[in-house]
Amino acid sequence: MFHVARRRACAVAAVAVAVLLSAAPAFAHGFTSTVYVELTSPGSGHVRSEIGLEYDLLVVSAADAQGDDPLFRQGNTAWENGDTPGQKAALDAHADSVVAYVTKRFGVTAGGEACTPARDGDFSIEQREGVPYALLVLDYRCPVAAQAHEVRSGLFPDAEGYVKDTKTVITYDLDLVSGSAALDAEHPAFSTQQSFAERFWNFFRLGAEHLLTGLDHILFLLALIAGSRRLREIVLAATTFTLAHSVTFILAALGLVEVPAAFVEPVIALSIAVVAGWHLWRLWSRRSHATELESLGDGHFSLDRAGWTRLAVVFCFGLVHGLGFASALGIDQPLSWTLLWSLLVFNVGIEAVQLAVIAVVFPLLAVLRHRRPAAGLWATGAIAAGVSVMGLVWFVQRVIGI
Repeated sequence: MFHVARRRACAVAAVAVAVLLSAAPAFAHGFTSTVYVELTSPGSGHVRSEIGLEYDLLVVSAADAQGDDPLFRQGNTAWENGDTPGQKAALDAHADSVVAYVTKRFGVTAGGEACTPARDGDFSIEQREGVPYALLVLDYRCPVAAQAHEVRSGLFPDAEGYVKDTKTVITYDLDLVSGSAALDAEHPAFSTQQSFAERFWNFFRLGAEHLLTGLDHILFLLALIAGSRRLREIVLAATTFTLAHSVTFILAALGLVEVPAAFVEPVIALSIAVVAGWHLWRLWSRRSHATELESLGDGHFSLDRAGWTRLAVVFCFGLVHGLGFASALGIDQPLSWTLLWSLLVFNVGIEAVQLAVIAVVFPLLAVLRHRRPAAGLWATGAIAAGVSVMGLVWFVQRVIGI
């Protein structure tokens, strides 16, 4: 029975590694884009929008949609050379093409009637997480004074083939209401009169989707589950991870911490490999005693030395994962308290999915360990092996910039 379990576990590990490797390009970070919009109302029938768009995507998309090859050549050359003045000059020189692209996909209506946009001033270039963003200011004149405005966004649609998904994060102070919203392909519009529940759901869903489509964070969680010997350990590990990434998430949202993605992303990948490798090391060094506890320390948590050490490692890596969650929305500067509240709801969505994964996976492993101890060890070893390999692959890819 032991040898059968061993062979099956090895097969599972091989399949897991193959599946993870094949899935990596589809789920790793970097294939989504975020658009930032701030809406205000200087006067009745007047809406001012400041729109931040990822520069290279804007150049490629606008040039393609408008058939403006000179825009692509000039804009792409400036981007490849890191020439900020050149990037601004390219957009200003081809403003008609760029504005036509944006206004066709982003609009404001009042009382069911479309507001007319006009560009206000030249473009400017800003940096978000080391990525150049183009800032475009549009003034919308609305035909009627309305109690509510509706905003729609279809910028950088999936159909263009350049991104997997685009989120449009909006903060607004219109119609005597301030708030925030998150739009995407499935939810392309919102009203300034949306309810509290609708605003909550928008960012809760955004956080849940981010964790579900962020395979690296899911694998980190699976590594924690596989290496947990008791329910108490995985609960404490998940809580520690939550506290740690919430700290850096909030600090990043307040503009108090800024760490380049070139550091954050490789460390996230390394954390996956380390946590999974930790369990493999215990399996190798302690064999069938890997799930046994050492002498327990005093205190309410009743953790042994290995348990406390593991929590410390999880906390440190959780701090880095928090920066990864923050960078998912491009947080690199102080934000309004309104948007900060929405980002905390985003974090709640992340936690909901995390708890759901634990609730499903850990009981299954616990039952297997109880009924078939040897098979349980090999199953967790197979999971840890697949996760560790994937983490190392991602680490190398992110360090060398693949």
